Amino acid sequence: MTSPDSKSVDVWASIFSPKMLACVFTGLASGFPYFVLSLVPAWLRTEGIDLATIGLFSLMLLPYNWKFVWAPLMDRYLPPLLGRRTGWMLITQIALLLSISGLGWLQPQNSAGLIALVCVIVAFFSASQDVVLDAYRRELLSDNELGLGNSIHVQAYRISNLVPGSLGLVLADHYEWNFVFLVIGSFMFVGITATFFFKEEQFISEPRSLRQAVVEPFTEFVSRNQWGGSALIILFMFFYKLGDNMAVALQTPFFIDLGYSLTTIGLIAKNAGLWGSVVGGLLGGVWMIKLGINRALWIFGVVQVVTIFGFALLSEIGVNNWALAAVMSAEYVGVGLGTAALVAFIARSTSPEFAATQLALLTAISVLPRTIASAGSGVIVEAIGYTSFFFLCMALAAPGLLLLFKVAPWGAK
Repeated sequence: MTSPDSKSVDVWASIFSPKMLACVFTGLASGFPYFVLSLVPAWLRTEGIDLATIGLFSLMLLPYNWKFVWAPLMDRYLPPLLGRRTGWMLITQIALLLSISGLGWLQPQNSAGLIALVCVIVAFFSASQDVVLDAYRRELLSDNELGLGNSIHVQAYRISNLVPGSLGLVLADHYEWNFVFLVIGSFMFVGITATFFFKEEQFISEPRSLRQAVVEPFTEFVSRNQWGGSALIILFMFFYKLGDNMAVALQTPFFIDLGYSLTTIGLIAKNAGLWGSVVGGLLGGVWMIKLGINRALWIFGVVQVVTIFGFALLSEIGVNNWALAAVMSAEYVGVGLGTAALVAFIARSTSPEFAATQLALLTAISVLPRTIASAGSGVIVEAIGYTSFFFLCMALAAPGLLLLFKVAPWGAK
């Protein structure tokens, strides 16, 4: 029988293993370009662009929703450099370095359409990088390592927001935006460097035919869950974070409109949100060991709804740094909890044999609300005001919770 002390040693050995270190770097590389795109609304708002237009810029995230379309190609074909996963990582990361660094040289008042195009290019290569990072992590981790590895990945993903979310906003208060994007774009070298140290020789195998790479992941998923079960899983992934995603869609413009400076937003709001999400994610990973994924989805989903109410309060309070920090901390603890549970649910719903395409499909569905619903957020806010908007976000979270009765019953193992 294994002693308690040996179990503790095994846990610590797992946490500080090379596999978990790889998960840290996959999280940093995955989160960084997405949070760069989250910086764009602040840039546009400071340049006088209206909220309706900024809301439409959420459509630049559409490549995240369609990455499953080209995921089979990345699964089927080997790049000329490195391995199947690391080769595609390097290609996408170099493209991100160039596109992010050049973004700030455009002028929002004169080149809004061109800015939108470059943002779509950034989103395309970011989503493509996610395809191979997710597949690499699914192949790297054994089944009993999925919970810990994905939790570490998510927290590193959140921490990457320190660069565009905090450093970027603080720099923007003192320098021109072209310099800001050049500086934050250079952080892509972290991911590029790490890619050369990733090992994947054990995963290299003869690629399947393109037809098999496209068809088999979908047929396997449907045959395992049946048509009805597959449809319910897809609907659940769309609705579970719908209200939460809408509530934070125009977060930075909301703070600007309340009267907060960019430096205050960067130092207080972004840091409170970041560390709140990290705490939430880590607590979520630990609590899921005791609760299980199903019960965690229930409890964490309710927390997500309750914490949205803080934004409605803040819209009435106005400028108050303590209230800002408290609301952001609470909201992102909820975000961290909900994300940890949803990521674990997604990983559980996939087959390792078809990791790239199935993960691309399911993660694309899970971020669809962030793109489509958020696109109309600016119009809704201008029509009903911020306070009513946040109450609407709370109501939109209800369908996801109701679907839990079918996809993750409380008492099921």
